[in-house]
Amino acid sequence: MHRFQAWRAFLCATATLLAAMTLSAQPAYPNAPVTLVVPFAAGSGTDAVARAVAQKLTERLNQPVIVDNRPGASAQMGASYVAKARPDGYTLFMTTNTSHSANPSLFRQLPYDPIKDFTPVAGVGELPFALVVPDSLPVRTLPEFLAYARAHPGSLSYATPNSTSLVASETLKRLAGLDVMGVPYKASPQAMTDLLGGQVQMYVVDLGSGMRMIRAGRVRALGLTTAQGSALLPDVPPIAQTVKGFDLTSWNGIFGPAGLPPAVVQRLNHEINAVLADRDLQEKLSVIGFQVWPPAGPEAFGRYVNSQLTHWTALIRQAGIQPE
Repeated sequence: MHRFQAWRAFLCATATLLAAMTLSAQPAYPNAPVTLVVPFAAGSGTDAVARAVAQKLTERLNQPVIVDNRPGASAQMGASYVAKARPDGYTLFMTTNTSHSANPSLFRQLPYDPIKDFTPVAGVGELPFALVVPDSLPVRTLPEFLAYARAHPGSLSYATPNSTSLVASETLKRLAGLDVMGVPYKASPQAMTDLLGGQVQMYVVDLGSGMRMIRAGRVRALGLTTAQGSALLPDVPPIAQTVKGFDLTSWNGIFGPAGLPPAVVQRLNHEINAVLADRDLQEKLSVIGFQVWPPAGPEAFGRYVNSQLTHWTALIRQAGIQPE
């Protein structure tokens, strides 16, 4: 009996020692470049935010953080890629409400589950969208545009390169009683090109993609999706001031694949929050109207993602959008 107890104690001690040796042998995270996948094209608002964050995060992690644009299928390609990646912290996902709030109600089948297939890491902030029309359209305010659209039923169209643009446009269409047609696009630059060319007459665009054309006077901003407006466009009112009941927030955050180790999640959350607190970064992002959120833990971000999924599901059903 004593021999058995001694042998068991020896085995336990050996196992503990081996576990400690294995743990100490594991290199500290990160010890290789980190990929930050963006499910939209270069030049989009999310891409601009990702590149600014990646630059600062590179400095804090002492490893390159490389932005990898994987646009297509309304963010499904990028989301699917990350969902299947190894959960080791070296593949991260900078995404928006498109992939995690809207897509589940816009598509009958998705190659990923927005909740089960991802680990929330950190919320980043909000990016206002603006309803813009080409300068050639004879309207200067949102009420004038609504009147013009009602006077020309069935003759106007709007661009939809992402789910935010689609849901915002369809919500406006429902609440304002408009007869306009949606035209899908693969990316924001192509949608803006066709708006300038007159192929479409309305586009709810993120300020990161649209601000240059707005400032150049090539397109006219008539309303903002945010309830508080934007300091970048102080003369452009929130859409909700004209169209009662319009309530839409475009959020941005960082995820990893499901099963990301808690220690990696905490490290990334800490470093990302430190990056977002950087005044230089905040000023850089303010140029495109991006509003950085106060620091919060991964659990709080996860709860927010769940609540936004519920909110956008209701918005899409109320707008009468049928899943593809």
